[in-house]
Amino acid sequence: MAARVGVVTFPGSLDDRDAARALRIAGAIPVALWHGDADLRGVDAVVLPGGFSYGDYLRCGAIARFAPIMSELVPAARSGRLPVLGICNGFQILCESHLLPGALTRNSSRHFICRDQLLRVESTATAWTGDYHTGQEILIPLKSGEGSYVADPATLDELERDGRVVARYAGAAPNGAQRDIAGITNEHGNVVGLMPHPEHAVEALTGPSVDGLGFFTSLLAHLAAGPVPAAATAR
Repeated sequence: MAARVGVVTFPGSLDDRDAARALRIAGAIPVALWHGDADLRGVDAVVLPGGFSYGDYLRCGAIARFAPIMSELVPAARSGRLPVLGICNGFQILCESHLLPGALTRNSSRHFICRDQLLRVESTATAWTGDYHTGQEILIPLKSGEGSYVADPATLDELERDGRVVARYAGAAPNGAQRDIAGITNEHGNVVGLMPHPEHAVEALTGPSVDGLGFFTSLLAHLAAGPVPAAATAR
C-alpha cells in the first residue's frame, strides 16, 4: 500500500496543494490535515507547507506552533518516529516549535526574494534526502521574505560537526543565511527544514527542473525500508 503523507493546512498556507501534488507524483497518498484538528489520522509522515500561517503575526510560525495539530506532531517528531518536512514557512514553524534549532529572520536585502536557486546537497542521511548524493547540485525555486537562517556559533558548529546541514545555497546565500545554510535536520534525521521549495520542481512542464522530486521519493524509500534501530541512527 502506498504511504499516506499528511499535508497540514494552516490559515494562510499557500503551497499545501502543491505539496500534495508533489507527493502524488512521487507515488504517495496525500492526506489533508487541518490545523485545528489534534489528529494526524495515522499518517506515515507529514509535510508542513509554505505560506503565511496565521498571517505571520508576531513572527513567522510563532502562532502555528500552538495549533492543535502540533500537539500530536511535535512529540511524534521529537521521538524520531515521524518524518516531517517543513518547507519555507514550515521550516519557520519547526524552529518556533523547537524541533529544529535556530531561527529564520528577514532577508539581509530587506526584500522578498523570488528566484530559481541552485542548492548543494550536504547530507543524504535523512528521511528526505536519501535519493540524492552528497555534493549534488539541484535547482529549485526560492521565495521568501524571512528566509535568512541564523543561530548562535555553538549551534552552527554543532550542526556542522554532526552532519546536520542538509543543503546550502550554491555560492553566496541570497538572503544572508549564516554559513549559506538552506536546510537542516534534527539529530534523528527524521525532521528536515528547507527554505527553498522542492514541491515546485517536480514536473518539467511547470518547474525549472525536476530536482525537487527527490525529497519526496527519498521519503518513500525511507518508509519502505522500515524502522531503523536507534543505535544505527545515533550521531
